[in-house]
Amino acid sequence: MHAASKLKSIAVLTGGGDAPGLNAVIRAVVRTTIGYGFKVWGIKNGFGGMVENQIIEMTDDHVAGILPRGGTILGTTNRDNPFSYPQLQAGQTVYQDMSSQALANLQQRNIEALVVIGGDGSLKIASEFYQLGLPVVAVPKTIDNDIPGTERTFGFDTAVGVATDALDRLHTTAESHHRVMVLEVMGRYAGWIALHAGMAGGADCILLPEIPFNIDSVIAKIRQRQQRGRQFSLIVVAEGAYPLGGEVSVSRIVEGSHEKIRLGGAGEKLARQIETLIGVESRCTVLGHVQRGGTPTAFDRVLATRYGVAAAECLLEGVYGNMVALRKNEIIRVPIADIAGKANHITAENELLKAGRAIGICFGD
Repeated sequence: MHAASKLKSIAVLTGGGDAPGLNAVIRAVVRTTIGYGFKVWGIKNGFGGMVENQIIEMTDDHVAGILPRGGTILGTTNRDNPFSYPQLQAGQTVYQDMSSQALANLQQRNIEALVVIGGDGSLKIASEFYQLGLPVVAVPKTIDNDIPGTERTFGFDTAVGVATDALDRLHTTAESHHRVMVLEVMGRYAGWIALHAGMAGGADCILLPEIPFNIDSVIAKIRQRQQRGRQFSLIVVAEGAYPLGGEVSVSRIVEGSHEKIRLGGAGEKLARQIETLIGVESRCTVLGHVQRGGTPTAFDRVLATRYGVAAAECLLEGVYGNMVALRKNEIIRVPIADIAGKANHITAENELLKAGRAIGICFGD
């Protein structure tokens, strides 16, 4: 471990899927550490940049004006794991451990510590590098809000806002045409986006990965609304939602990614099933990557900035192996080893879930 007083050169990278607020974290890390005399490096394109030696020195000029920008100025990828890195040999792709090469590239520039901004896959890799002796500080990033140890990840608030706006727009079409409108949102195997957007957007049914749904319950809710004179319904479906006794909907198999399958199709399947069972015209809208893009909300900008400063403070104090996190509106530190490879799911005791049940929302059970 390096003593805080001796730390002079650090690097920062963004890994996994992009999220609104990434640039705010980068900006906060760079400005805070430069203010204490550190040399700061930016690793381009995630962990792949560590292996391929795509490393640039960062200055105040690099982070000027990036606070409201979506995406990441450093680039990112969710495919390049240095511990299982794709290499082309004799026309075939093989996966090799290139972690020593990645570390050598850091040592070449006298980089002494690394800030990793990423989701579950990136945090697992960060934990492995920490175990090899590299001082690491992690910042939780995902629009899915599925990282344990923290109450909020930046990017989530922006994604919920986009999904809520979509529901508001679908509401008028559903009411005008007497349709069932299904909105499929991201979230992988956690239903946080679906739950929050569904509540904010007045959804009648919210289907979550944590609660396998019974189609009969969904149909009963639609019929109940019809009997009350409501000839339309709004349904939010998390991409990882699945029917009782069934399986998640898979759009494709992904080679070389830490996510072996790509979820998709749950909303369309549900819309077709509703039409078949009760003859009500049903349409599905898939938001997809629209949820990831664009300018971050004020909440995400502030949270991302707080995380970036907190990560820099860990470096200043010589405290490594932790992820900065939000708990009861305070920034805390959680050991990466405690959360790497784990997920944060909605439980039956979730207050918002209970509130949804109280106001009559159908969760498919």
